[in-house]
Amino acid sequence: MLTRRLFCGCLAASTAFVATEASAQAVCEVFTPARQKGISPDEALTRLQEGHARFMEGKTINCDLRQQVKATSSGQAPFATVLGCIDSRVPPEMVFDQHIGDMFTARVAGNFIDDDILGSLEFATKVAGSKLLVVLGHTQCGAIKGALDNVKLGHLTGMLTRFEPALKAVTNIPGERSSHNHELVDAVCEANAMLTAASLTVRSPVLKALVDARELRIASAIHNLETGMVRFLA
Repeated sequence: MLTRRLFCGCLAASTAFVATEASAQAVCEVFTPARQKGISPDEALTRLQEGHARFMEGKTINCDLRQQVKATSSGQAPFATVLGCIDSRVPPEMVFDQHIGDMFTARVAGNFIDDDILGSLEFATKVAGSKLLVVLGHTQCGAIKGALDNVKLGHLTGMLTRFEPALKAVTNIPGERSSHNHELVDAVCEANAMLTAASLTVRSPVLKALVDARELRIASAIHNLETGMVRFLA
């Protein structure tokens, strides 16, 4: 009986190991045009969410990055695109446990869009075939704090005006309207991410056509700097 139990236990462990190996292999397989074409926008979102779950659980998958460099040297077919902040604590590839060739990433303080970034997003989706576009903000964003405090500094002065729509959208948070009001800062961060995501199809007929054809999904999310958790907003 003991021998049988040991055998069954070893078999179960072996099966779990094989499943884990198979899962890792699937995660590390680079995206080709054919593989990218076969993933839906909803499946792309699920893939990011599963990767983030691994990140939160401390179970990120180590891929052979040198092999991925070779496998993607002749072309790329990322399944997702992330517009994020330049904040050093919010690296999208790490937060979503993705690797070389998986994601396009555009980063600018406060994750806003201008014509150049919008053009980059159109390239990533319409030209290169990315199925998902996520606007990723984060709590206690320095750019939002600067806008609340009306900071004046070189080119930063003009850049901070990008967040006026989000500042005006948040009116229900009590207390002073400054960076010292952490609840207000986070509320504006969320509003900024959602407004930016909503503006993409308004400002870009290219992105709107992709969304209307269900070839692209646009979402917004917030990364909590204290917990590491990403919460999807829409």
